[in-house]
Amino acid sequence: MSLSLTEPRRRRLTLFAMCMATFMTSLDLTIVNVALPSMQSELHMSAAELEWVISAYSLSLAAIIPASGALGDRYGRKRVFLTGMVVFLIGVTACAVAWDATSLIAFRAVQGVGGAAMLALGLSIITETYPQEQRAGAIGAWAAIGGTGFGAGPVGGGILLTYFGWPSVFWINLPFAALGIVCTAVAVRESRNPHARRLDLPGMVLSSLGLVCLTLGFVESSDRPWGAALVAVPLAVGAALLGAFFWWERRAPYAMLPPALLRARSFASASGIYMLTYGGMSGALFWVTLYFQNVADWSVLRTGLSWLFMNIPFLTMAQFGGRLDSRFRASAVATWGTLVAAVGVFLLSRAGTTTFAVSAVGYALYGGGFGTFVPAVTHVAMRDVPAGVSGAASGVLNASRQVGSSVCLAVLGTVGVKAATSAWQDKVSGLDGAHRAAAIEQGHNVGGGRVHTVVDTLGSSFRQTTIDSFLHGYQLAVGIAAACTAVAAGLAWAGFRNRTAQPEGATHAEAVNQEHEATMTGNGTHRHSQ
Repeated sequence: MSLSLTEPRRRRLTLFAMCMATFMTSLDLTIVNVALPSMQSELHMSAAELEWVISAYSLSLAAIIPASGALGDRYGRKRVFLTGMVVFLIGVTACAVAWDATSLIAFRAVQGVGGAAMLALGLSIITETYPQEQRAGAIGAWAAIGGTGFGAGPVGGGILLTYFGWPSVFWINLPFAALGIVCTAVAVRESRNPHARRLDLPGMVLSSLGLVCLTLGFVESSDRPWGAALVAVPLAVGAALLGAFFWWERRAPYAMLPPALLRARSFASASGIYMLTYGGMSGALFWVTLYFQNVADWSVLRTGLSWLFMNIPFLTMAQFGGRLDSRFRASAVATWGTLVAAVGVFLLSRAGTTTFAVSAVGYALYGGGFGTFVPAVTHVAMRDVPAGVSGAASGVLNASRQVGSSVCLAVLGTVGVKAATSAWQDKVSGLDGAHRAAAIEQGHNVGGGRVHTVVDTLGSSFRQTTIDSFLHGYQLAVGIAAACTAVAAGLAWAGFRNRTAQPEGATHAEAVNQEHEATMTGNGTHRHSQ
């Protein structure tokens, strides 16, 4: 489809389409988090199934982002991007009409496939559309809209869920997707890279299956012992597949993970930092949402509004992160930003035993620290990338966030549920036989924070015991998330030292990708990006 458009109007419509894409992907991460308790109640989902609602989306992003970039370069960026928007639209529509946990999880994976294409190619299309002297302004607008979606998710979700059911958090995407598809079809010009790298299909299959198996094993371990077949077999297979992936990448002619990236200390450190911090974020926000809505009995609107204590500092510091990086050593900015975020998560782990004022400070420190360190980590990572592999580096760095979000969420979900269930079993062990058996059967509801379900089944005398048991698992899981973030700070300090100069021979592609990763701050992806 093509219409007669002046060049300025074509550029504005192209930018609008890219902004719609990044707005949707960032909005969908946080708005779905707020809706988790409603999904849990109406679809009768376990804590493990709730984890899959987040992980299915993150795993799809992690698996498909590198492939989407390569496919766009080879077969046309507009074609692949537009296909991604259509798939995303199909995915959110299917999620809105999902009838049970299995269908919702499957459709979330479809949604992630579409989101991956949009995330991988949006900036490339802007770069191809705008001349260099106008590019910075266009990228800034694209990043700002993405950040707005991240911040609007909890508040918008709270408003929607106050008046409508959980499907509304998916229906809200339809007008944005429709506008984006029309503008892309009308205004975006096709572009390709005649020297595009070939797709590393074996590497993509090995890494994707390995991550899915690991996530499955960890998620299922929350309801089963470690020796159960559905836990031990996926974990063993996942580890073997990932081992095969790293073996293949050292020999593949067009490796998805070029060995040169692993030898770049700053890049390897940045990937580890992103896995730890985004993983900790996914786990912490998962448990925080369950606590405030299921245990503290907050309304979904109040829960969504409370996220403003995190989102406003996050967006503010993300805008100033680049200025800090220019005035101070990037290693110092990354280290201190990550430490501040770790303190914020730790304060959030104290929810239930402290006033909300403490949690509000935790939110603010977490958001401000996160917005501070992400641009610095990205800047150093891409600056240290060897010439010729910047495209692969961008895809790997994006994927590392999604890997952390999915795998770490599975681990922290398991840790929290097992700890809560164990505490519950200890507390009810003194009951007589019939009452003890009935109480133990409620362990999965305790682990998911479903206080009202337990009380309706066992009686109001079990309310405080249920809350105490849940808080035991909550505080352990969120505390580990804080520890992961603190470890990331140590990794930033150790990995970024003496990495302050631009290496000779760095190309414009590296600079563009630095901007790309920094502006992806607002997308969470990841995935919570996201």
